[in-house]
Amino acid sequence: MSEQPGRIMAGEMAEQPTVLRRILEEGAPRIRETAAAIAARRPRFVLLTARGTSDNAALYAKYLLEIRLGLPCGLTSMSTTTAYGARPDLTDVLVVTVSQSGGSPDLVASTKAAREAGAVTLAVTNNPDSPLAAVSEFHIDILAGEEKALPATKTYTASLLALYLFVEGLRGGDGSAAKALPGLASQILGRQDEVRQLASRYRFAERMVITSRGYGYPTAKEAALKLMETSYIPALSYSGADLLHGPLAMVDNISPVIAVVTDGKGGQALQPVLDRLRGRGADLVVVGPAPQVEAASAGFVLPTDAVPEELQPILEILPLQLLAYEVTIARGQDPDEPRALAKVTETS
Repeated sequence: MSEQPGRIMAGEMAEQPTVLRRILEEGAPRIRETAAAIAARRPRFVLLTARGTSDNAALYAKYLLEIRLGLPCGLTSMSTTTAYGARPDLTDVLVVTVSQSGGSPDLVASTKAAREAGAVTLAVTNNPDSPLAAVSEFHIDILAGEEKALPATKTYTASLLALYLFVEGLRGGDGSAAKALPGLASQILGRQDEVRQLASRYRFAERMVITSRGYGYPTAKEAALKLMETSYIPALSYSGADLLHGPLAMVDNISPVIAVVTDGKGGQALQPVLDRLRGRGADLVVVGPAPQVEAASAGFVLPTDAVPEELQPILEILPLQLLAYEVTIARGQDPDEPRALAKVTETS
C-alpha cells in the first residue's frame, strides 16, 4: 500500500473543478474548431470506440449525439476488426475513439482500420502525443493533466465535458450552459462528510445494484466500475428498464441499491422502477434532486437547478467517486493500488 492509502485518488478527485474550468477556458475554442471541421463533412452515422471508463464516457456521447443531433450511433465491437479482420465500408461515418492514455493497441488498430475504410476519425484523449492521436485525423485533448491513480476520476469528467462541447459545436452551439459546472463541482466535492456517512452502509456489502435511465445510465455504469475496481464489491449496473426484465428478482430488503436520478426525462422514466424497488423493501439510496432523495432510505442531493439534464452526469458521478473511495478506505484497502490492474490496459 502507499504511505497514505488513497492519497493520489483523493488529490485527483479534488482537481476536477480546476480541470473543468481549464477545458472551458482553454480547450473550448479548439473543440469548437474541430467540431466545425467535422460538421462540414456531414457524417451520416457515428461509431464510438472505447474501453473501461472511457467506454462509459462514449456511452454518454451516444446519448448526446442521438438526442441533441438526431444522429444514429453505435458502440464498436473492436474484435470484429482486430480479431476477425472485418473491413466494413465506413465512408461518411464519424468514428470517435475515447481513451485516457491513447495507448491501447486495439484502440489504435481499430481506429487505423476505420480511417483506411473511409471514416472520419476523431481521438479524444488525455495525451496528444499518443499513438491513437497519431493515427486519427482529428484529436481533442481533454486537458486533465497527468493522472497517476489507477481508478480514473478527473479524466472521466474531463472526457464528458469535452464530448459535450464537441456535440454542441457540431450543432452550432457555444456550450455556455456548462459554465456553472466548476463551481458546482467544488460544492459537491466539499461534502465528503456526507458521503462518508453513506459509505458506512456498504462497508460489509456483498453486492450492490446501481440503476438509472437516460443520461444517468452511463453514470450508473461508471459508478459500478469504480466500486468494483477499488473496493472489489461486485456492483451490477442496469438500465432501470433492464432491471425490471429479470434482475429485479434478486433485490430484497437487504440488497443495497443506488439509483442515479437525473432531473429531467430520464428521472421521470426511472420513477416506476423506484416505486418497484420501494415495494420490495430495497435499501434504496438516491443520488439526485431533493424530492427523490427524501423519498428514499438515504441519498445525496445534487444541485440540479438550472443545470440541463444532459450536463448533470458530470456532477452525478462526483459523489459516487467519493463513495467508492470512502467504501474502499473503510474496508481497509488502498484505492490507489487496486490489485491486478495497470494504468494502461494493452488489449489487442
